[in-house]
Amino acid sequence: MEIDAGGTRVHYVEHGSGRPVLVLHGAGVDHREAAAALEPALEAHGGLRRIYPDLPGAGLTRTAETVSSAEDVLDVLFALIDEVAGERGLVLAGHSAGAYYAQAVADRAPERVDGLVLVCPLLAGTRDVPPHRPVVADEDLGDPEFRDYFVVQTPEMLERYQQAVAPGVAAADLVTAERIGQHWELEPTDDAYDGPVLVVAGRQDSTVGYAAAVDLLDRYAHVTLAVVDGAGHALPHETPAALSGILSGWLATAVEHGSHHGG
Repeated sequence: MEIDAGGTRVHYVEHGSGRPVLVLHGAGVDHREAAAALEPALEAHGGLRRIYPDLPGAGLTRTAETVSSAEDVLDVLFALIDEVAGERGLVLAGHSAGAYYAQAVADRAPERVDGLVLVCPLLAGTRDVPPHRPVVADEDLGDPEFRDYFVVQTPEMLERYQQAVAPGVAAADLVTAERIGQHWELEPTDDAYDGPVLVVAGRQDSTVGYAAAVDLLDRYAHVTLAVVDGAGHALPHETPAALSGILSGWLATAVEHGSHHGG
């Protein structure tokens, strides 16, 4: 499916019906990784319309040449939200750089967001990132990109990488991604989203670490934090059962039956 979002033709896939959930993938991949990471848990939860777009510079999205910064990407996201959700509030989820954008959307337009999910989030205050140390490793398994990303290096994880990650890497619009990457920082805001927030970080994440994610306990008034041991930046692939349980429980308690959303 495709939507015109401010001149950018955003490609996306969607499943199910009900409360809209917009899931944003990380840098260098496309919607296929986000879907592989979160779709099993969201589908099992039920009652959700799951929307997975290719962000500017990724997948099949045809990005307008005027999109040349993270701020421009944010404008595309707001236009996309207008199209797919209308006036209805949505749950906004992001992995890595997708979480960076999701956090900004929620902070700037809290009335549009009923819940915020940040998985292994790239944050402006990223600090104390540990060195890459595999938890389970076979030195002969996969290519360097796989081994540098996953800390659980098993045949099963290699298959997930080949099916959900590598195709998005190959499909990247490198010219657009580089143009945006030269101005990747968003303008900071002192306003913090006051609705329910879920933060899930990997204890062995050597890309963004987990320390800055813990700092979000002081930023958000209604935040649930989980730091998962035995998982790195590829946490959604490496510990899917843990993520599914955490996400489903949070959706049921904080979003569907909670009363924290401040608009």
